[in-house]
Amino acid sequence: MKEPEYRRLAFSCLHVRIFVLLCPLASVWATAGAAPAVQTHQFILLNRTPGTVSRESFQEVKRALPDVPGARIRIGVGYIFSYLQAKDDASLLTALKNVLQLAQETGTPVLIQLDGEQWWGGRPDLWNWWDPSRPGFDPANRDSVEWSGWTPEQALKIAWRNWGRQLRVLPPPNLMSPRYRQACHEKMTLLIPAVLDWWRALPAEKEDLLVGLKVGWESSVGVNAWYYPNGNDLLDRPASEDPTGGLKNDELPARGVAPIGYAAVKTAGLRDCGELTEADLAEIARRHLEDLCRQAARLGVPWDRLFTHGAGWKDGELSYRAAVNEFSCPGWSFYRHAANPRQDIGVQEALKGSGAPWWAATEWLLPGPREVERWRRALENTLADRRCRYLCIYNWEGIRDSEPVLEAIRQAVAASVQGQ
Repeated sequence: MKEPEYRRLAFSCLHVRIFVLLCPLASVWATAGAAPAVQTHQFILLNRTPGTVSRESFQEVKRALPDVPGARIRIGVGYIFSYLQAKDDASLLTALKNVLQLAQETGTPVLIQLDGEQWWGGRPDLWNWWDPSRPGFDPANRDSVEWSGWTPEQALKIAWRNWGRQLRVLPPPNLMSPRYRQACHEKMTLLIPAVLDWWRALPAEKEDLLVGLKVGWESSVGVNAWYYPNGNDLLDRPASEDPTGGLKNDELPARGVAPIGYAAVKTAGLRDCGELTEADLAEIARRHLEDLCRQAARLGVPWDRLFTHGAGWKDGELSYRAAVNEFSCPGWSFYRHAANPRQDIGVQEALKGSGAPWWAATEWLLPGPREVERWRRALENTLADRRCRYLCIYNWEGIRDSEPVLEAIRQAVAASVQGQ
């Protein structure tokens, strides 16, 4: 099964992906890094869409997957906040505070993800450089989107994504654009203090209700928003006429489509001519995540609560290393290697360079038959590394009606009871 097919199983919503996070704490794998931190819990978090923020949405998870006294693994939820997609700051902040309040009232651990790269439709003042009839139009916005060549004249108007099916999306941001980076920082400055104020006000025995704060979302260039050759010419034509070849992830760096990343590479000062390289694009993703983490750290997020979300689509590719920086704990997606993350050589190599107290399987789904033993074994294989803080199953809506999957999770939690 190809990875986009996994995503079809994992996503019941195209605009917000959903997480179930499961993880352990004291390293069994041969990974370099600091000794495990003082927290003793690992988490299975079921990420929900912001549209499902209600007491019932929390309680349905607890009914299906109740807490087990004395268990090392706890059940919780995760929510994604795409801060450049939101209509206004007030509604964004209200939604975040509602999630935090319900997490506290129901005793449910929560992961907060701040996304500024996959969905940014609410900021046409950053991306609309071509359509004077739409809000935000400014030809200078060419500098805030990606290009298919070395000049602004090659700025993108459109891109494609496959999260279960191919769809058109906005041109991806130039991850190194000063205006784009400022916009991310401003939204983080709005949201992160609300999370920290809530967390710091919790009683000491409830501080683990905040599993973590995650930045990035499979941060990369040309993967979750790719560009077909001459793609701009397709913008005003029906989507039914779009090419459907998609990505060829073994063909780096362009992955079988038109190369993009020129804007970020040029803005970063890496080069301004010649061919893009795999190393160029990996470095852009690394700088992007490092900058987000530096900003979060400045705002007060401690090292052991801050996570990144990197990814790799070809075994061992350089993009895996982008998730590692001095401010945070690294996280990655697992599909092909969900059954046993030890076999993901890209992750294992990246972990050797991480001194963080934790890492995370921050997007995880086991493809294939939904059988209790098969799922339980895969969960245990991932959780075998106690330095893995959480494992993220995609998604609650995709698994809540699958009794074998729910039973596998229950068994994994029950088996983690201390002394058992």
